[in-house]
Amino acid sequence: MTLRHLFPARARLAAGALLLLSAGACFSKRVTRIEPTAVTDLSGRWNDTDSRLVANQLVEQTLAAGWAKRYTDQHGGEAPTVIVGTFANRTMEHIQVGTFVKDIERALITTGAARVVASSSERGELRDERKDQQQYSRADTRARPGQELGARYALTGELQAIEDVDGRERVVFYQVDASLVDLETNTKVWVGQHKIKKYVERARFGL
Repeated sequence: MTLRHLFPARARLAAGALLLLSAGACFSKRVTRIEPTAVTDLSGRWNDTDSRLVANQLVEQTLAAGWAKRYTDQHGGEAPTVIVGTFANRTMEHIQVGTFVKDIERALITTGAARVVASSSERGELRDERKDQQQYSRADTRARPGQELGARYALTGELQAIEDVDGRERVVFYQVDASLVDLETNTKVWVGQHKIKKYVERARFGL
């Protein structure tokens, strides 16, 4: 006697539906919206919170070094111009360095102690726009060429990470190094770093 004879068609359909419902229950998903500034740490990896906090710390450190105030005092109250350059990712993780650079730019601009100029990639697009304006825009609304502010200082750096794993325990150590260089003299006017250390423990399930 086959299974088809042991289980009538209706019973087989009911069992199939139950299996589908069970599968759906196993893979159900719930999405909850939270504040973008909320501190979240699911994996222990570098995340948006780290990017924002480290950027704020580095900007606070560099302005505390006094180079911006000295420049302002020597130039009739004019704030120095800074370009935020490359921050190299030396870790084994896929880190969105571009987001980190933007966080640094935002933090610098917010302080009002320095002016941030556009990056080299951004400048190309802006110059094309100015060139286009000279031909097609009304004369009194055109952005004049040759009026760009040159950066006096360049802020660059790198991200490094060390990971130590033992069974269900993991420690991740991040170090972000940065330096500010006077573009006129190639003098490093500030060198700083910020460190993060995270302990991650995976829970044991079952007996």
